[in-house]
Amino acid sequence: MDPFHMGPLGGHDFRPIKNDIAPYKQVMENWPRDNQSRLGLGKVEFMDEVFGPESLEFDVLGRGPYTGLADGRIVRWMGNDVGWETFALVTTNWSEKLCGKGVDSTTSKQWKVEKRCGRPLGLRFDKDSGDLYIADAYYGLMVVGPEGGLATPLATHVEGKPILFANDLDIHKNGSIFFTDTSKRYNRVNHFFILLEGEGTGRLLRYDPSTKTTHIVLDGLAFPNGVQLSREQTFLLFTETTNCRLMKYWLEGPKTGAVELVANLPGFPDNVRLNDKGQFWVAIDCCRTRSQEVLTHNPWIRSIYFRLPIKMSLLARLMGMRMYTVISLFSEEGEILEVLEDQKGVAMKLVSEVKEAKGKLWIGTVAHNHIATLPYP
Repeated sequence: MDPFHMGPLGGHDFRPIKNDIAPYKQVMENWPRDNQSRLGLGKVEFMDEVFGPESLEFDVLGRGPYTGLADGRIVRWMGNDVGWETFALVTTNWSEKLCGKGVDSTTSKQWKVEKRCGRPLGLRFDKDSGDLYIADAYYGLMVVGPEGGLATPLATHVEGKPILFANDLDIHKNGSIFFTDTSKRYNRVNHFFILLEGEGTGRLLRYDPSTKTTHIVLDGLAFPNGVQLSREQTFLLFTETTNCRLMKYWLEGPKTGAVELVANLPGFPDNVRLNDKGQFWVAIDCCRTRSQEVLTHNPWIRSIYFRLPIKMSLLARLMGMRMYTVISLFSEEGEILEVLEDQKGVAMKLVSEVKEAKGKLWIGTVAHNHIATLPYP
């Protein structure tokens, strides 16, 4: 069908499967809408100064934000007089000549060197030590001290096999670090194949610093992405991007080890973050479509559709996909407390994370070269 590899698969060994996703009508008819598109009132900041800032953190002294960039660096904001400075690197391979592609870092021009330069995604500070923990898509779970510098690898393999796509993390009070490995088959550059196939080889992992060992907590997940411990750390939430849902894993109590559905979502979730009230902000690239549901439930149609010699952008348009940003606030019980949308992509077209800090929502994106902020509440 595509002898010149013009389509999105490009001769790839494509193995689509059926996914466990809630019915489109059930989800979309019950999802609250923000008809005022309030997120579009957000302020666009640091335009073309940061490149694909997925995760946003503030240190124990309140400095920041810190963020990981598509060019492989972790940077921090030092105020208007100093601006952004490089705080840490994840590899000695990094050089300005090889990795520093500026605004092109969030385009395919970076893909050939991304594996060598690194791609820091989830960030978390240990509030006791001041250390910054990093989930790098290629170099695994890492840590760097409060003064920055070259990060140290902590977990690059589990059960003797490499971690291909470390994505996000959170730190337990006992020192354990929970983090997601999105796929055993594909790395970050090839993340679209994870979504198109619907493959479910992702895992939730736990690193034990006392023994320096990594353990599999959950396996067989469909694009596990963001991870967040609850305020009392009795459970954690994680997102499954492919299946458009927010999940709970119990760490304590009579349900220890059980996995529960928290919410089916209208789009594709990325990171989830806790606010000071113990509530959870979820970043969602919206929205699902009826056509997408047909493809999801019929792998054989996907096998044909994505082999057509047509660019992915056009195939997505034919499916009715028009992506925009939705962020939602959930209670511990899974109740929807707030929905903010940016339907026209004024402040943010695609979203990776929402962090509530200093009277604002700080909104990061793996896809664009800025941060958005919105006063909240």
